[in-house]
Amino acid sequence: MRQTVLRRRWLAMLAIVLAIAMLTGLNGCYYLRAANGQWQVLRQRQDIDTLLNAGTLDSAVAERLMLARDARAFAVGALGLPDNGSYESYTDLGRPYVVWNVFAAPALSVTPYTWCFPIVGCVSYRGHFKQALAERDATRLRERGYDTLVGGVPAYSTLGRFRDPVLNTMLTRDAVSLVATLFHELAHQQFYVKGDAEFNESYATAVADIGLARWSDARVPTEAIAAYQRRRALRDEFNALALATRERLHSLYTSDRNETDKLAAKRAAFADLAAQYAELAAARGLPQTPAAPANNAMLVPIATYYTLVPAFIALYESCERDLTCFYTKSAEIAELPDKASRRAALPSVP
Repeated sequence: MRQTVLRRRWLAMLAIVLAIAMLTGLNGCYYLRAANGQWQVLRQRQDIDTLLNAGTLDSAVAERLMLARDARAFAVGALGLPDNGSYESYTDLGRPYVVWNVFAAPALSVTPYTWCFPIVGCVSYRGHFKQALAERDATRLRERGYDTLVGGVPAYSTLGRFRDPVLNTMLTRDAVSLVATLFHELAHQQFYVKGDAEFNESYATAVADIGLARWSDARVPTEAIAAYQRRRALRDEFNALALATRERLHSLYTSDRNETDKLAAKRAAFADLAAQYAELAAARGLPQTPAAPANNAMLVPIATYYTLVPAFIALYESCERDLTCFYTKSAEIAELPDKASRRAALPSVP
């Protein structure tokens, strides 16, 4: 019965997807693959409590699913995030990421390439359920002169349209990152501003940070939380440097210097950023992660996910850390008609 209901929902979604593709001239093959990928995620869901009670899970997986269950309960009960059936089930996709996102930007611009979709509007990334398709997409853009980046993504939200499961791709991260991811994705289900990925992702990142500051669990050792906090501090410092580099490059690209000079200055800017990150990591005693491509596309996800985080944290502080106030004000700002008015309504941060 459950499989029949899911299949009907998938067929209805597929019909809508194909109709939109035909009416708008969008890539029907892409949308068909996306609908099929979503169906694969949904049809393999298994109830977490049932799996845990059966006692057949690998012990490490069982431990992480119990943590996810506890974190979801905290998200709903203590953080006031949506309680709509998401993250009560589990799907093992048998791969390291659920989707691979493609990011792109012109060689001499920090303005991201965007893709437009019927429900979410225009966003600065496009996801594929297969890495090879993402790489092919990126190759086509590089052939057109764009800088590109392909990054694996452990989770995404269907914005409450479906009951999203916990994925095996979420469990491979450290315990605190699993909790942060769950908080982040549930925050997307509170509201979503069509066509403003920077606002949406920064808000969800801020909610995750706020949630983690309030959260504690006996399943996660204190040292694990401390290690995550050190990594997050490094993340925040690096993101600040990256966003400053982005501003530096914007000034360069819009200057009247010739193309050869701009490309040389671009290489120098990214070399400086890499050196600054190496210094930060060494100072904090943390290993360096593999370097992302030193190009404009690398700055796109940083700008999308973190540019407005300080402003949302400032909004939270202005509410004296009252979540109801913070959610209400954030939702009111989300209702404003355009990006400029939303940015103006957020607190200014030095």
